[in-house]
Amino acid sequence: MTRQAPHFGDLLRTWRQRRRLSQLALSLESGVSQRHISFVESGRATPSRELVMRLAQHLSVPMRERNTLLVAAGFAPVYRERALDEPELGAAREAMAQILRGHEPHPAIAVDRHWNLVSTNRMFGFLVGGVDPALLQPPINVLRCSLHPRGLGPRVLNYAQWHAHVLERLAELAEHTGDSAFTDLIAELRGYPEPGEPAPPASPAASIAIPFRLRLDDGTALSFITTTTVFGTAVDITLSELTIETMFPTDAETVAAMRALWETLPAA
Repeated sequence: MTRQAPHFGDLLRTWRQRRRLSQLALSLESGVSQRHISFVESGRATPSRELVMRLAQHLSVPMRERNTLLVAAGFAPVYRERALDEPELGAAREAMAQILRGHEPHPAIAVDRHWNLVSTNRMFGFLVGGVDPALLQPPINVLRCSLHPRGLGPRVLNYAQWHAHVLERLAELAEHTGDSAFTDLIAELRGYPEPGEPAPPASPAASIAIPFRLRLDDGTALSFITTTTVFGTAVDITLSELTIETMFPTDAETVAAMRALWETLPAA
């Protein structure tokens, strides 16, 4: 049996409902009449390419899914998806590398849409020491690695808090993108057993952001908060889905520990 291609009107209705907008609200935001939106959703009117792009913009549809909308409406995709090593993305690769290198002696990583590792700086290796080698085979999923019982899970000091944060973040991504892969990952992560060790007292950073607290093999306790960097003007799918996570120490002990580890590395 062949799968029938999705109808543009059905996709538009799904995205509108995902954004919790009525036809009237979308009409007011986009400047398209409610009657025309209703006709497009029901299949009584055929959208123009301009209308598809306008509605996708006001619905904050990601680039990958905008291409799907265009194809469903009978138009060619607009956004290309290049491999990160292609020459056209050279400037972006260098920008990413500068951010990762410049953040040393603290860890920083770049991940794709599904949180698969794209690149790291040299400090990341210190965090994943002792992780099951099977979890470090490409594609390395950073969230799976951070929570898996054979990954960092048993060494995450605030496991319950971090686990809940990761699941909430993935749920937001699933809602934003409509990507079922997030639903599958959420189900997997939710099934991981919680380590039996009692959680230590909350760190001061917990009052402003959820920290990532990790115990190294030698017993050193690290605590980080993270910031996220994205390419704000991307028109390439790969680049639009790339995220750089930089980790900042929340206490003097973590600063000292990372500095000591960094000094063990050979000169770059």
